[in-house]
Amino acid sequence: MQIGAQLYTAHNRTKTLADFSKTLRKVSEIGYKSVQVSGTCPYEPEWLRDELLKNDLKCVLTHIPPARFDEQSVSKIVSDHAVFGCKNIGIGSMPMLAEDIEERYNLFRDKFVPIAKEIRDCGAKLHFHNHYQEFQGPFAEKSVIDRMLEDFPEDSIDFTLDLGWAAWADVDVVALINKLDGRLSRIHLKDYLDEIPEGIEESRVYLRPIYEGKLDYDTYINALSKVGCEYMLVEQDNCYGEDEFVCLRRSFENITRHFPKVK
Repeated sequence: MQIGAQLYTAHNRTKTLADFSKTLRKVSEIGYKSVQVSGTCPYEPEWLRDELLKNDLKCVLTHIPPARFDEQSVSKIVSDHAVFGCKNIGIGSMPMLAEDIEERYNLFRDKFVPIAKEIRDCGAKLHFHNHYQEFQGPFAEKSVIDRMLEDFPEDSIDFTLDLGWAAWADVDVVALINKLDGRLSRIHLKDYLDEIPEGIEESRVYLRPIYEGKLDYDTYINALSKVGCEYMLVEQDNCYGEDEFVCLRRSFENITRHFPKVK
């Protein structure tokens, strides 16, 4: 396994191509060798290819807006990704296709099963990223992931399991990792504390660098090592005014202190 940086952590530092370029350099200087491209300004695939090469990085996953599949053909999206060497195309959540969450899932399934198959047939793979809602409310008995395992062909989709949000939803994270054996090539590492400090508003949890929160990452990473996980991507959605690169560095150093071979 290898540790990577989910660039959404530094989304405030990628709003222009110049800043995006600096972010890639700083991430590489920390020691990361792989990234997920997400939450950035628009870019040409050739530009990203050259910037990754310049910084000795590889893009192992993206998050693209689901609406992009309405604007471009699947073959175009796959070929653009191929320019910068990425065969893994992610979406961050179910799109807001309806207010009712059950109807939203059904519309998502009907729209994205054919898309997932077409991406597969083009030689790439669709990846789905969870939050906490996929395990709550009407999905408490059978989660969105459970339904997707039934509805999507096995070879058409993998899961960018967000361990932090799954834990916050009171899911047995290790059991979920084991359930998705072979479908977790790229996952998100996220850590948090329950107690939110004064002055931090509009936050459900207090997100922290990995190993600085409450989650048992020794156990999680050992479980991931047995199910074919290739890339563990650090994501801290909010750094609350702290320098994003300092947070990414602390996560990198904390993880590699516990697991030196994941660099």
